Amino acid sequence: MQRLSSAALSAVLIAGALFGSAVQAQDQTLNQILQVGKTKTAAGQESQKRIEKLQSETNDLLGQFKVVNKEIEGLRVYNAQLERQLENQRKVISELEESIDNVTVIERQIQPLILKMLDGLEQFVELDMPFYVEERNERIADLRANQDRADITVAEKFRQVLEAYSIEAEYGRSLFTYTQTLPVGGQDRQVNILGVGRVALMYQTTDLKYTGAWDQSQRAWVELPAGQYRSAVQKGIKIAKKQATYDIMSLPVLAPEAAQ
Repeated sequence: MQRLSSAALSAVLIAGALFGSAVQAQDQTLNQILQVGKTKTAAGQESQKRIEKLQSETNDLLGQFKVVNKEIEGLRVYNAQLERQLENQRKVISELEESIDNVTVIERQIQPLILKMLDGLEQFVELDMPFYVEERNERIADLRANQDRADITVAEKFRQVLEAYSIEAEYGRSLFTYTQTLPVGGQDRQVNILGVGRVALMYQTTDLKYTGAWDQSQRAWVELPAGQYRSAVQKGIKIAKKQATYDIMSLPVLAPEAAQ
């Protein structure tokens, strides 16, 4: 056998080394490709999980939206009825304000009208939801006391009564809250009162343990199921105190009735 020359042998060794390096480089490239594939697969699985979670959350929000939308539609019917009543009150007030210009001519007829208006206002407050009870009754008592004062003109007495009517009308368009003491859970407790116009009147104890609402049909405060409206009433109180922005709330509202 012919022996390879030293130069040929060196060439063979160099070629073998280069071939081994090429094979090793290809193996590393293949491993990198496989690793990238695994990473993309894992990322795809994670993305799919996020998509499924978002889909579930979207379905839940859609269901909540449909429920709230139905409640809003009911309130629109009720608010439309209240708006018609308020419009009639505005017409009455407008007509009465016009008569002030001729008060000197009809002064003897004005005084009986004022007393009749006070009687109607007192009866209205008595039959209305029990919010700001002391304040409203005190306002009526002051107006009655002013009727016997000679230093107040009939026109001013009439203006004061109209102002009281305007205040009562404003209650129906406002969101308000204040604190008072109510018998709750078998004892007197300090509560936060939340009023949404004349649509709903609720209370919540300062420790958030009890939440209730005024039932106009029973003329009584009723305790609501634990936890059902606690968060919503608490949020409504914060909104009324301007500690939170206006938002949709699920509150205990009597079902509106169609106007006859």
